[in-house]
Amino acid sequence: MTATALERPRDAIDDILADYPNAGREALIPILQDVQDREGFLSRESIGRIGQYLGLPASKIYGVATFYNQFRFQALGKNHIQVCRGTACHVKGSLSILDAVRHELKIEPGQTTKDGQFSLEVVACIGACGLAPVICVNGEFFATMTTAQLRQILEDFREGVQ
Repeated sequence: MTATALERPRDAIDDILADYPNAGREALIPILQDVQDREGFLSRESIGRIGQYLGLPASKIYGVATFYNQFRFQALGKNHIQVCRGTACHVKGSLSILDAVRHELKIEPGQTTKDGQFSLEVVACIGACGLAPVICVNGEFFATMTTAQLRQILEDFREGVQ
């Protein structure tokens, strides 16, 4: 253990890594999932520490993490918007909903607004095809969306009405 590690107080990453004694590269994805569950995203620091623990270069970890779209490299906004792009939602116009979110918030999927209020994610299917097109904000589903409804929903979240 280095002097720096001795001086640093134990944190969430240490707790997670302690759950994987003698782990090898086969533990990489579960560790990444645990870190993201706890921290909300994968930071540069967490990737470096995971790499040190598993004896893997950060480039290898980024390579694995970027392959799977479940991993994020930025913190989510206060309001996390998921736009479903499954078949039913696509047929019923989810692309126009996605474009409206991008236009209104001036962010792309995977990004968070500068004020940290909103983050945007495109998902392959939310599993609510009967409600298409559907978005989910902080776990709350909004069905049969229109762009006008979307603007009102965003305004409500901005004002803290939701």
